[in-house]
Amino acid sequence: MRKPGEWMQLPTDERILEILESGLILSPQVIAKNIDKSRVHVNRRLTILVDYGFIVRVEREYYEIAEDGRQYLEGDLDADSLEEGE
Repeated sequence: MRKPGEWMQLPTDERILEILESGLILSPQVIAKNIDKSRVHVNRRLTILVDYGFIVRVEREYYEIAEDGRQYLEGDLDADSLEEGE
């Protein structure tokens, strides 16, 4: 069972993590198109997910899931235990 943090915006954050779990490196525009959200909204959430260590910015405008993001999706990480900037 997943343990979301108070800082998370559900279900958007989980959908972003799930699409990145595929192993692909994706842009905010591609993610937004696939989860039916605006690019601006996805971009804001990506910034927060990077700050909490759930995803990694590979290069400008491209992201991939981090190990903490995988652990969260598997239910092995309590997102409330994280602090921004870790």
